[in-house]
Amino acid sequence: MKKTETGTRKIKSVSYAKWGYIFITPFFLTYFVFTLIPQFLTIYNSFFETYRDGLTQIGPNFVGLENYATLFAPDPSGTVLIFKYALNTLVMWFAGALPQFVIAMLLALFFTSYRLNIKGQSFFKTVIYMPNLIMAAAFSMLFFTLFSRVGPIQGLLESWGVLDHSFDFFAFRITVRGMVALMNFLMWFGNTTIVLMAGIMGIDQALFESATIDGANSVQVFFQVTMPLLMPIFVYCLITAMIGGIQMFDVPQVLTKGDGIPNGTTRTLVMYLNGYLRTKNYGMAGAISVIIFIITGVLGAIVYRMLSAQYKDSGRKHRERRGNVL
Repeated sequence: MKKTETGTRKIKSVSYAKWGYIFITPFFLTYFVFTLIPQFLTIYNSFFETYRDGLTQIGPNFVGLENYATLFAPDPSGTVLIFKYALNTLVMWFAGALPQFVIAMLLALFFTSYRLNIKGQSFFKTVIYMPNLIMAAAFSMLFFTLFSRVGPIQGLLESWGVLDHSFDFFAFRITVRGMVALMNFLMWFGNTTIVLMAGIMGIDQALFESATIDGANSVQVFFQVTMPLLMPIFVYCLITAMIGGIQMFDVPQVLTKGDGIPNGTTRTLVMYLNGYLRTKNYGMAGAISVIIFIITGVLGAIVYRMLSAQYKDSGRKHRERRGNVL
């Protein structure tokens, strides 16, 4: 209401705040129905034994923590399988993620360098991102065909004299894990490169010019300017890659036909979970899901705290140096 010389006149105001809530409501409804409720149901069902015998529903029978105790009980050989498969998952993810981030960072620096001024960046961005568009199952079938005993890789190595006999790539742990890691690297390094490029392009170019004028070389500029300012984007990429790695399933599942050959050394946590969906106790699959959720949360929190602490320290030092200069 606004007062004027002729009296009091009402001025109608428009509140735009409600439209923001209206626009985000579909997301929260979808998340609540298709993600949050199933998560709570998974936790709830992990305390029950339930299965079908033909068309007859057996259970759910409350068993408490029995499903979890079974998961952490050693098998006849003395191996706790969930620990073994968790280690398999982390090893294969790390073997693919390390070169993924190194190559992605180098390419991001290469394509965003104002000094090099690379031409045709749109073409190169498209090319390096294309493997991410291929279905993981199709990628796995391609590698299975390439590295089979009658595949072209076998014939090339024999014709080059590298091998003098037929070699089974799927009989050795290091080769099968290497193929899984290579496929994960090829599928995801392009996506990581694009995200890191966007982060670097968002940094003020004047900071790079100032560092160069002060006599800093390329390595010093990267560690003292680029990386501290890029750290939030880098943390995001690392945590999302880690979450995807812990949930690794389709690549080793298709490549090894679900067997995790050799001797279960390429079976992941989600493959282990998927095996219980075909048994008579779905509650075990729920228990594994809860454990995967806990592992993801703990590792994500550790990575976030460690890298965020470095980012905050670097930002504080940068502000102190800037204050001293001013």
